[in-house]
Amino acid sequence: MSPSLPPGILRMSTPPHEAEGHPVSVNRPAAVVVLAAGEGTRMKSATPKVLHDICGRSLVGHVLAAAGELEPEHLVVVVGHAREQVTAHLAEVAPAVRTAVQERQNGTGHAVRMGLEALGGAVDGTVVVVCGDTPLLTGGTLTALAATHAADGNAVTVLTAEVPDATGYGRIVRDGTGAVTAIVEHKDATEEQRAVREINSGVFAFDGQLLADALGKVRTDNSQGEEYLTDVLGILREAGHRVGACVAVDHREIVGINNRVQLAEARRILNDRLLTRAMLAGVTVVDPATTWVDVTVTFEQDVVVHPGTQLHGATHLAAGAEVGPNARLTDTRVGAGARVDNTVALGAEVGAEASVGPYAYLRPGTRLGVRGKIGTYVETKNASIGEGTKVPHLSYVGDATIGDFTNIGAASVFVNYDGEHKHHTTVGSHCKTGSDNMFVAPVTVGDGAYTAAGSVITKDVPPGSLAVARGQQRNIEGWVARKRPGSAAAKAAEEAVRESGGEG
Repeated sequence: MSPSLPPGILRMSTPPHEAEGHPVSVNRPAAVVVLAAGEGTRMKSATPKVLHDICGRSLVGHVLAAAGELEPEHLVVVVGHAREQVTAHLAEVAPAVRTAVQERQNGTGHAVRMGLEALGGAVDGTVVVVCGDTPLLTGGTLTALAATHAADGNAVTVLTAEVPDATGYGRIVRDGTGAVTAIVEHKDATEEQRAVREINSGVFAFDGQLLADALGKVRTDNSQGEEYLTDVLGILREAGHRVGACVAVDHREIVGINNRVQLAEARRILNDRLLTRAMLAGVTVVDPATTWVDVTVTFEQDVVVHPGTQLHGATHLAAGAEVGPNARLTDTRVGAGARVDNTVALGAEVGAEASVGPYAYLRPGTRLGVRGKIGTYVETKNASIGEGTKVPHLSYVGDATIGDFTNIGAASVFVNYDGEHKHHTTVGSHCKTGSDNMFVAPVTVGDGAYTAAGSVITKDVPPGSLAVARGQQRNIEGWVARKRPGSAAAKAAEEAVRESGGEG
């Protein structure tokens, strides 16, 4: 059975049968081995390199998503450095994936050997080896690699790329038939070889049985004292087997991440890829340079995304929705035709044709109904706000249910916390609550009720009632003249009294 990838590993890449220029592989790999044991010291981070995030998914998560499109019989991740953290992450995002432990960092060949041992040794069929720090690699490219490997009858097929500047990379050397004869490191290459722009990606497809046998023959008599996977190519070629190559359409796919600069560069590339896909599907992105999205964000046609907007997690924008500028939405659903402006929203739902912002904060559990409104400087949390209901400005609504077509006055606060427990407030439909109201939970305001401005509502309000909960006003005439004689206020009051013909 193929390991099914959980919701956390949604498909980012174009499906193999739709990938332009990538044939469909009818040869399902026996296994994909992901190398994720390295320390990644150049990241200068307490977080293992493969767990760094771009566009809503870890580096290794992106690789697993691409590998999952091959539907391999087995998918194994080789862990080593900080393996407790990496294993815990894998258990969360891809629980069906196996792990193998490389106790000591003895090279890529040794890592692959550990991966095969976790699968019981030699594997019948194709084994694809990928690196856990290549987030731009797509399922389409891996499918092309597997298909080329099967079609050419290779013992091993190298994924290569032609790059503008090959400095520092291992060069691919071919013979007259196109077969790969060697991978020559830059420092060891001749001037003629250094002119070659085709480089090794570190991604391979192997015959499983031949791979296992060759790994047993890899030597460690090199400067690092390690088992190099690339040595397998020479071993197989010397044994008379064919070594081939598959060239990636986009050389950027093979880029590995070694530091924060490369992480940012990959994020930009991946973000551009996602936005391009959205725009080609009918989304207007006003300024792609300032718009950032996660791979799990989804759109419908005629969405408009304004500059400075960030869309994260399982956010979904329905047809005709308009978001931004300067909005940050995480795990938030925005209904058709809704407008969200200068807003932070976390785990919220915005109904169709509703309006939010500017400068609103929607915390988890916020549910705004069709044609509802959450206005300027309004914060909501765990609040269900009904159809056509408005919370226009300067208010906090927490742990509350508000019915349909109700208006909440400005500067209202739903007082939900007694210092130990949260309590719920219910406001019915067609209610009109005054400005500067405090609703001290638990309390219920019935349908059609009104509350007076400045009221502190501590008792239930029956349907159709007017609740007034404030002290009586008392005016002390002449107080300013007596208590603040000679002040600007006293002079203004004296002049006003004189002009009105009254007495101070």
